[in-house]
Amino acid sequence: MKYISTRGGAAPKSFEDVILTGLAPDGGLFVPDQLPQFSHNEISSWADLSYQELALNIMSPFVDGAIPQADLKRLIDKSYDTFRHSEIAPLVKTGKNEWILELFHGPTLAFKDFALQFLGNLLDYTLEKRQEKVVIMGATSGDTGSAAIEGCRRCDNIDIFILHPHQRVSEVQRRQMTTVQADNIHNIAMHGNFDDCQNMVKASFSDQSFLPDGRQLVAVNSINWARIMAQIVYYFWASLRLGGPDQEVSFSVPTGNFGDIFAGYLASKMGLPIKQLVIATNQNDILHRCISANDHTTRPLEQSLAPSMDIMISSNFERLLFDLYDHDGKAVADLMADAKSGDMRLSESVLSTARQLFSSYRCDDKGMVELIRDTYQDHDYLLDPHTAIGLAAARSCRADLETPMVTLATAHPAKFPDAVKQAGYPSDPELPSHMADLFEREEKFTVLDNDLLAVQSFISDNITV
Repeated sequence: MKYISTRGGAAPKSFEDVILTGLAPDGGLFVPDQLPQFSHNEISSWADLSYQELALNIMSPFVDGAIPQADLKRLIDKSYDTFRHSEIAPLVKTGKNEWILELFHGPTLAFKDFALQFLGNLLDYTLEKRQEKVVIMGATSGDTGSAAIEGCRRCDNIDIFILHPHQRVSEVQRRQMTTVQADNIHNIAMHGNFDDCQNMVKASFSDQSFLPDGRQLVAVNSINWARIMAQIVYYFWASLRLGGPDQEVSFSVPTGNFGDIFAGYLASKMGLPIKQLVIATNQNDILHRCISANDHTTRPLEQSLAPSMDIMISSNFERLLFDLYDHDGKAVADLMADAKSGDMRLSESVLSTARQLFSSYRCDDKGMVELIRDTYQDHDYLLDPHTAIGLAAARSCRADLETPMVTLATAHPAKFPDAVKQAGYPSDPELPSHMADLFEREEKFTVLDNDLLAVQSFISDNITV
């Protein structure tokens, strides 16, 4: 299998090269040139597999021989050994045919662990084989950073530089990143918002001349294809536990950078019967506006109680557009140029196709807090703010009560005590035992201005491996 750029101006790459590249040279994102297809009978035969066994079946075609099957199995097994629930991703019922898929049982209490534990092991394996050293540079709205650090901190061939918006992530999210003490880990608190951090990363990938000879940047956010690939698995996992593939299943996904819900779209394209994919946004609602009204204008970013969704530039939306526009790289490149100027509009035919699967909903802080309170009172179940937005969207957009509706729980509520306490919870939600001393640990981070040269100089001066 080869991987091609969404903008059509880059040579195809192998799986191994793609996971070490990040953005394509033409500024696009890599996608497989073809998707594996699984038959109804094949999916049915997976009903009794463990999560790890299912992951091996789904990811193997994407790897396409780049890693021997036995090695891939070992990497997958190692990646999910750190999860604290026997089912890896358990389902919890909260209403009639209404379910929460708990994706927060990994080491950093967020869904990002599903992909980043695997990506860390994958990078370590690949770099050791190639005898190469790389620099990870990533932007985070809160969860990606800690998951990337946890997944990669023991890798001998990687320096990690994570940018987060200064004072715009929760204290738990920040401390998960800044209390990991290792010479190869560097946290940068940058003045600005997540989009500023993401733009800094993209600019650095476009011109890597600030790095010493023999080094290259590697992406760990969802522009890295391996992230998306690993996230496809839990859509199949949830569906199989709710009667799939004989039964269609719908999913509501708290959405910021569009990677998580794009994985669901790919699952559907690969043969999984999905009735609805609901894009759940907070007041930073550009994706909702795009799907519902063909409005992709950028507006000032609002700081919310769901900070991981405080994003206005959703990188992975480009991957969806590439598919909707029949792999027309020029059309996508033109759309991205229009988006940059605030002028992007989708064709009516493309929008109509997208709406056959996608619905969307906007839920602000007030509605989210109310739903956390009501769900705790009615079901004795505590939601984090992002999951609450997902559940609100699920209930608002649901097509029928006969189809199971699954909301992806993207984080543990203990990561967002401010939102939870505003909903009436009497105290900070308790952190799991492995994080009980989080607020006692020493922090280490550097505050920098939104200045490309300053950030790049800091990186070049602090490379250790």
